[in-house]
Amino acid sequence: MSAKPKKIRVLIVDDSRFVRQAVARMLNASPDIEVVGQAADGRQGIAMARELRPDVVTLDVQMPHMGGLETLERLMKEAPVPVLLLSSLTSEGADVTLRGLELGALDFVDKSTAQGQMNLLSLTEELRVKVRALAGSPRRTRSAEPPPVPLESAASGSTRALVVAIGASTGGPTALQAIIPRLPKELGAAVLVVQHIPLGFTRYLADRLATRSTLPVHEARDGEAVRPGRVLIAPAGHHLKLVPRGEAVEVRLDDEPRSSLHRPSADVLMASVAEVFGARSLGVVLTGMGSDGAAGLGAIRKAGGRTMVESEETCVIYGMPKAAIEAGVVDRAVPLPEIADAILSAV
Repeated sequence: MSAKPKKIRVLIVDDSRFVRQAVARMLNASPDIEVVGQAADGRQGIAMARELRPDVVTLDVQMPHMGGLETLERLMKEAPVPVLLLSSLTSEGADVTLRGLELGALDFVDKSTAQGQMNLLSLTEELRVKVRALAGSPRRTRSAEPPPVPLESAASGSTRALVVAIGASTGGPTALQAIIPRLPKELGAAVLVVQHIPLGFTRYLADRLATRSTLPVHEARDGEAVRPGRVLIAPAGHHLKLVPRGEAVEVRLDDEPRSSLHRPSADVLMASVAEVFGARSLGVVLTGMGSDGAAGLGAIRKAGGRTMVESEETCVIYGMPKAAIEAGVVDRAVPLPEIADAILSAV
């Protein structure tokens, strides 16, 4: 008789009894997930995490007494575990959520999309998918950023990239923090970023990157010119494409294709970059679930441009890079601490 598959063990930390019970119902209804504990505050959550050693912790970012961020920091030091934040889209909530990702949380669920506590069950599938994804992530302690690793220079005579297109999903905000601030202000290429993130969070992500970077960073605006030394983040809910306008190239934000699993989509961005810039394109796919970016890297490579992905050892979720490698469209896999230097060697 074969042994039953091991269930994913989850600890819920939330000051709301209603939310704790709702999340427990959503997760326990799945045959592969088991809620092993519920904590009403951060101190209790830390103690239960040490005792129970769950596979995943869901953590409310805004709690009284010991707040979500303090709880998260202590978890990372005392009982490292993959953490899924439960957030809400307010000015304060978005900022705290992104700070939480910097402190070691791997992903988040936006509770505000449920339009109030009574509709939390609408988040069931997203919650289960993300718990399953994070359960397979390594238990990492938060560490200082590794020193830059010297990379070989680009091949002599190679075409320098004028546009760098980056795609990321789960773990992406933290990965971007390790790349964008390390690019110099004299960068000779434009940087265009697709990050899978809920509606409304893109501006906060761009603002946090901007405060840490020498390059200007902002949410992309329809019709603005693409310029070297600028970082544009595709706004959640819209694809980012490029349109030639005389001697310039402009941003076009639209909803097509609506059939795309993600909007914005890294595939859509990279296909557009390949069409406009051809061999002077560089495509980069970072950590994330799914396969978005694989077809886009294929388009860039077919046009004569270069492609790279984040290597497995530094990915929070290896899905997107793995899909691109399996598609045979990747020139090189690079650990996260080396990606900024790899970009510089190509532009």
